[in-house]
Amino acid sequence: MAETRDEYELEQLLTRFSQQFSMISPLGRVLDFEALNELFLLAGGQKLGFRIELSELRGIALYDGGAVVSYREQQTDATGLHSDRRSSVVFEKQADGKVVWRHLHETFCN
Repeated sequence: MAETRDEYELEQLLTRFSQQFSMISPLGRVLDFEALNELFLLAGGQKLGFRIELSELRGIALYDGGAVVSYREQQTDATGLHSDRRSSVVFEKQADGKVVWRHLHETFCN
């Protein structure tokens, strides 16, 4: 069976995440790689005009195997829906030199 463009794009997106990926959502939900895959499957392309702006990037730690970075993320879509969150991410450097997302923790801002 031929792979569709959407399946290919999802596969390419998921290569940016560690198979051991974990996440704590702004509402406290804990996600693993499989849950992230499901989230992307359900949400992919659903928000017209979806846009993410990053600011206040700050390196927390840099080490041979990766880095920890914090940032502020503001999301908007064509309907005017807006969210504002602060996030911390752990990036992991793999044996082939590729850097992937290992852990993400998000918190809503007021």
